[in-house]
Parts: sequence; structure tokens; C-alpha cells
Amino acid sequence: MLNFFKKSLVRSGVFDGFTDYHSHILPGVDDGIKTMTDSLAVLSYYEQLGIREVWLTPHIMEDIPNTTDALRQRFNELTEAYSGTITLHLASENMLDALFEERLDDGDLLPMGPRGDHLLVETSYFSPPMDLYGILDKIMHKGIRPILAHPERYVYMDKADYQRLKEMGVKFQINITSLVGAYGKEAKDKAEMMLKEKWVDLTGTDIHKLHAFQYAANQKQLSASTIKQIYALTSERI
Repeated sequence: MLNFFKKSLVRSGVFDGFTDYHSHILPGVDDGIKTMTDSLAVLSYYEQLGIREVWLTPHIMEDIPNTTDALRQRFNELTEAYSGTITLHLASENMLDALFEERLDDGDLLPMGPRGDHLLVETSYFSPPMDLYGILDKIMHKGIRPILAHPERYVYMDKADYQRLKEMGVKFQINITSLVGAYGKEAKDKAEMMLKEKWVDLTGTDIHKLHAFQYAANQKQLSASTIKQIYALTSERI
């Protein structure tokens, strides 16, 4: 189908009132935005789009062993520097590795939601951790609802895996730019399938670089039906 009949994320209006549940805007703490100046530039662009709320979710993993105290300090520095209209929250994106299990046991976490009872988690894109379902079950036994970040990007997962996770009670957060092909056709197809199955609970940008996000957000790839499905998600909360 000709792209003439499709819209970009920016032109679709889906960002008006949007809550970004996955971002790497907190400066200098992971592979995302590096400087305070660049973080403020991202937030300024978000304001232009109409985004109203952002969860800052820096990586915590063995390769990027951020501490909760250090992240809170950096978050305070950002909120002092930022005087715009967007509401900012601090959480984290947690790799399901050995470091995570230690922190889960210690209760040393940066959860999401007004009650602090949701946790954004991820795995390797190529292979699951040992005992994936056991780890997720352990999280839920702590009274925390796991949110699986960008499930459409895990090449080892198929529809049966997604269905099993949903039956367990795991929430799904897709990257909104997956829907315009930012991560390739397979991720786009999986994201569209999960939308159709109504398995998607939340959306996020997973922004790491402003220019890359701007490029993806302006690609004319969204059909009218996909836009309608995204709008239905923008009112979802945790």
C-alpha cells in the first residue's frame, strides 16, 4: 500500500496526552542520553509533541550496575534543572540476570506506578534467562506485577510464548516506534499482532538518542486501524 494513505506517529496525534512508560532520558547513567543539556532537549521536544508524563527507566544490569541511590540523586538533579510541563517519574529497566535476583531478594528496586507495585523487566534479545518463568513468578509472589519491556524485539519468543506470559499475568509494554519499523519487519509484525490480540498494556518510546527517535516518529507507516489501536492504549494506566 502506498505510504500516501499512512501517517507518521507525529502526524497521527498519538503523542498528545501520551505517557511514555519506557525511556532512557536520565543523563549519563546508561547507553541513553549522555548530558543534562541533551536530556532537556528531549523533554522540550516531548512538550512540542504534547507528551504529558514520562517514566525515566535507566538500565540496571550486570553490565550497567546502577545503584538505586545514584539514580535517585541523578533524577533529583534532572528535576531541579527541568522546569517544563511534563511530569517526571523515576523507575528502572531491570535485566533478568543474577544481579536482578540479588536486588529482588533485598527489595532494592525502583518500581513503577503510584503504588510501586509494577516493575519493568527485560531479557536478552536472543535467548531467555535460565528459569524465566520461575523468575517472573518470584516477582509476582513479592506482590509486584512484572511489565515485560519490548516483547516484540525478543527473537526467541513466538506467539505461544506471549500467550503463556499473558496467562501468567505479565504485562506487555511495546516500543511505539516498533509499529513504524524502527527495529525491522519481524518486530513490527509482532507488535501489530500483539495489538490485534489485545495483549499490549502500555507503550513507550525506549528513546536513547533524540535524532533516532525523531526520524522514526516521522516515518509514514501507520494505518488508520493501527492508529485507532494505539489511541485505545493511551488511556491505559498502571
